[in-house]
Amino acid sequence: MLRITTIEAGRQRKLVLEGKLIEPWVTELKKSWLEAKLSLNGHRLVIDLCNVTVISPQAEGVLLEIKREGARFVCGGILNKHVL
Repeated sequence: MLRITTIEAGRQRKLVLEGKLIEPWVTELKKSWLEAKLSLNGHRLVIDLCNVTVISPQAEGVLLEIKREGARFVCGGILNKHVL
């Protein structure tokens, strides 16, 4: 299971992810990211992976796509840092 929480703070929008980043939740992450991206209005997008316990290969691809689009990542743990 994956929980995605959106937090607006100042000039940034943060998507906080908690749980396993595997299918079918990878699709939900992509939907949440696309929705957030469309309404940024100059805000910076931050993806918080500190409480993600598993990242599937499909999720890695989506995270790299999000990174290429300019999002900043906050993460803990060696696995999450290695992926990014």
